[in-house]
Amino acid sequence: MKINLKKKPKNVTIIEGFPGFGLIGTIAIEFLMDHLKTEKIGTVEMEEIPAMIAIHNNEVVEPISIHYNKQYNLVLVHAINIGTNLGWKLAEVITEISKTFAAKEIISLEGVGSPNPGSNRVFYYCTGKNKTVKKLENTANPLMEGIIVGATGALLAKDLKVPLLALFAEARGNMPDSKAAAEVIKALDAYTGLKVDPKPLLKQAAVFENKLKDILGKGKKAEDVQQKKRLSYVG
Repeated sequence: MKINLKKKPKNVTIIEGFPGFGLIGTIAIEFLMDHLKTEKIGTVEMEEIPAMIAIHNNEVVEPISIHYNKQYNLVLVHAINIGTNLGWKLAEVITEISKTFAAKEIISLEGVGSPNPGSNRVFYYCTGKNKTVKKLENTANPLMEGIIVGATGALLAKDLKVPLLALFAEARGNMPDSKAAAEVIKALDAYTGLKVDPKPLLKQAAVFENKLKDILGKGKKAEDVQQKKRLSYVG
């Protein structure tokens, strides 16, 4: 693992969103990057991630990139098409970044399956003695039961010195779910006071959804081509 940084702001709040159920984290981070004035301050290199980048609108989209917003002193970790079964490794990345930036808090954005189609309820879990957050009482409910996997599960399993808040939005499936991402953004806004206007959120999130579908589709085709090449070499 190698973390390349151009800047090292301190006492930041880290908001991360890794690809998961409904791609909630990725869509939400995409929206924040568009809504807030951010600059890319770093990238993460991991041998376990396929050696593949995307080109979108004539710009490189790295598997994992780090962005900074000065106004709210936020560090956003954006990730897309990073492979599978990397929860522990990704948790190491966030842990290392939090130490480097002397983070005061980590916020994780995730998607979870819903037993009720069309439901986009939001739940939260936070570390520390206080298990309920008053700021979230109108937008999210405490998570009382559940199984948490991936990077967020690994982070919660670690003995972090930094407080962690995980927000989970019920999503409709493994395809990008912009409506659920919008709900998690509303909860995030209630907690952080980022002043996100919810009215254009769904429209913009749908744009991100199409962008992600395009990038992921091209990535899948590239992986299939690579696999066929490997098989031809073996055969």
